[in-house]
Amino acid sequence: MNTLLVILNIILFLLIISGLYLMQKKHISFSKRVFTALGIGIVFGFALQFAYASNHNLLLTSIDWFNIVGSGYVKLLQMIVIPLVFISILITFTKLKLSNNTGKIAALIISILVGTTAIAASIGIAAALGFDLKAVQIEQGNAEISRAKAIEEKFNEIKDQTYPQKILELIPENPFLDFTGARPTSTIAVVIFATIIGIAYLGVKRKNPEQADLFAKIVESFYAVVMRMVTLILRLTPYGVFAIMTKAVATTDIDSVLKLGKFVIASYVALLVMFIIHLILLAISGLNPLTYVKKAMPALSFAFTSRSSAGTLPLNIQTQTQQLGVSEGIANLAGSFGLSIGQNGCAGIYPAMLAVMIAPTVGIDPLNPTFILTLIVTVAISSFGVAGVGGGATFAAILVLSTMNLPIGLAGLLISVEPLIDMGRTAVNVSGSMTAGLLTSRITNELDVDVYHNSKPDVSYQS
Repeated sequence: MNTLLVILNIILFLLIISGLYLMQKKHISFSKRVFTALGIGIVFGFALQFAYASNHNLLLTSIDWFNIVGSGYVKLLQMIVIPLVFISILITFTKLKLSNNTGKIAALIISILVGTTAIAASIGIAAALGFDLKAVQIEQGNAEISRAKAIEEKFNEIKDQTYPQKILELIPENPFLDFTGARPTSTIAVVIFATIIGIAYLGVKRKNPEQADLFAKIVESFYAVVMRMVTLILRLTPYGVFAIMTKAVATTDIDSVLKLGKFVIASYVALLVMFIIHLILLAISGLNPLTYVKKAMPALSFAFTSRSSAGTLPLNIQTQTQQLGVSEGIANLAGSFGLSIGQNGCAGIYPAMLAVMIAPTVGIDPLNPTFILTLIVTVAISSFGVAGVGGGATFAAILVLSTMNLPIGLAGLLISVEPLIDMGRTAVNVSGSMTAGLLTSRITNELDVDVYHNSKPDVSYQS
């Protein structure tokens, strides 16, 4: 009987996939298909959870089959992250789009990412204080205790690593190892490696133009093939979003969400305020924030459902270049740096909220101005330091809490609602990197304003 129900679930899943495919065949816009997939995924997920609440194993078996589409799509995106970053950075040198001021642009992008993370920390502090969040309000069960032990083990791996050592981790000692994504800092290491090759290319171009021209043609050929791969994989976005959203909703622990509802609401209020800050910054720079929302929403929706900034990188870069008018070089730098530097959601709001919640457990007044100022500065600096140990909210929380002399293990208090909160954090992270790319392009006068204001909201990925 259980096998028949699993087969029925798979058939329903495939019928919905077929419906999304028919929408593509009818040339319905990419963004409409993504939002349709998102909505159907929510409804289907709730239906599965309601139908199989008493048979959790059957639900998990069905989800395991759905993962072929959802997790498979994320894996395909992650597959092309490193080749996309490498070839896109390199081609900016062969086309002389960015080479004269690469250092200035990189510094500007990092400054915006870290600066907005300091703002995010302030918002996180205000949210935690405004909602009166305290760690003692959360009951610690087996899941929380297990998570605390895991976090303390992570801390032991990095506690003796100094900031200079973290910076050294960014330098590619073995670029072939970094091409495999073996290290947490592999993406930035590949950016540095591609930049060094690009600078070497410029030197060869001055002394031996013929060899440089041959190299440039090879790079352009590889770039064309990689971008074609990106287009092919991005066509699958609606299907991936549907499968991932179905899993997220169907496996959400409703009881935990209800118990920790105040913490979830406070987190999303803070994340929404930070997103509004992004829009305000764009408005100040003279860009219509509503246009940004309309064009960026498919990428942000995928970031929300997938909980993967790295997986969203191809869509992030495509959105910046094709929809928002950001140059390829700046878009790639902003997207790549945004994976592990200055993550507004994971490295800004989250650790700041945790610190305020945990402070009273060790006798610290979270309303103390000195504590608040120190926390904001610590979060901002740590958001850059995360790049040296790998991105993610857990590492960010470890760095901030340890620096503030707060209990590391308490970072696992929200483990039961972590996936739900992480969806919003990832979307804000991606929005932060796109905002950094837009603002940098605007400041350096490299933004194609006509593309930004073009009313066509999305790419169809039909051909």
